[in-house]
Amino acid sequence: MRAITVSCKGTPVAPNVSLREDWPEPESPGPGYALVRTLCSAFNHMDLWVGRGVPGLDLEYPRISGCDACGVVEAVGCEGDKPWIGTRVIFNAAVQVQRSPAADEPPRSTLAPEYELIGEHHFGAHAERFVVPIENLANVGECDPIAAAAFGLCALTAWSMMVTKADLRPGQSVLITGIGGGVATSALAIARHFGCEICVTSRHQWKLDRARELGASCTILDEGQDWSRDVRAWTHKRGVDLAVDSVGKATHLNCIKSLARGGAYVTPGCTSGPNATTDLARVFWNQLRILGSTMGTNDEFKEVASLFRAGLLEPIIDTVFGPDECRAAYERLEGAGHFGKIVIDWRG
Repeated sequence: MRAITVSCKGTPVAPNVSLREDWPEPESPGPGYALVRTLCSAFNHMDLWVGRGVPGLDLEYPRISGCDACGVVEAVGCEGDKPWIGTRVIFNAAVQVQRSPAADEPPRSTLAPEYELIGEHHFGAHAERFVVPIENLANVGECDPIAAAAFGLCALTAWSMMVTKADLRPGQSVLITGIGGGVATSALAIARHFGCEICVTSRHQWKLDRARELGASCTILDEGQDWSRDVRAWTHKRGVDLAVDSVGKATHLNCIKSLARGGAYVTPGCTSGPNATTDLARVFWNQLRILGSTMGTNDEFKEVASLFRAGLLEPIIDTVFGPDECRAAYERLEGAGHFGKIVIDWRG
């Protein structure tokens, strides 16, 4: 079968990418698994991490990445799962790791799930077929497969961090840094769905202009200044209820200074670096919440997928490529000039 492979780890990633015509077909699905024929697959920043090498993981190359796709179930491993055959689906790339507790281990009631990621720990969806746990699937009906492929992981990540963890309420005010990437644009769509007032930042004016078209009411060009003053002016000195920040080191302190009393700072990543400077006096005096978030559960995935299926949440599509244009797709992802999701259409 055809598959987009990364031949070895390195930076830049794109020169190591090629379309293989002779990649082995996946093995038949075992119990609890489904074989999916890919209609479209989509890129995330994780595709770059896989290409560069993930610290702490000994990944095998050549490698297929891909944490997002829309496809049709062709086969299942159990007789009872046959109703899934022929269904158009998307999947949650986060597979929860189940570990047996030690005899003297404390209760696990407050522990967060441990995940392995399809497309990172395991070969992913940038291929004509892939195998995925059935419990990670969501039915998307007859939705556009380009939009469906672009929806899953980023929407799940944004939903889990904003709604589940930060307890976003209708009408609150939301700050989103680095608008343009998949998680940030998903966060914008969710905030708009909740009727929130939205402020976004970017280093590029054209991305801010696009965000205004999509519902942002305050835009800030980030040139390295203390833009928290602009956020506070926009909120009449109150501050925002929620800061969604995947940039990290370069924006963390400004986010903390932009929060209202009792506000939440939520991070799903740190593209500018992890060693941020914070302000603990503000954290305790203003009773702020600092939350980390990684992907989400299958229950959360089905919640957010139902909103997509109903037409209430939609992803932003940047560019659609064919499989034979996979290197150009990686170049666009690596160049960081995109707004929204980059998609591979396998139907041609």
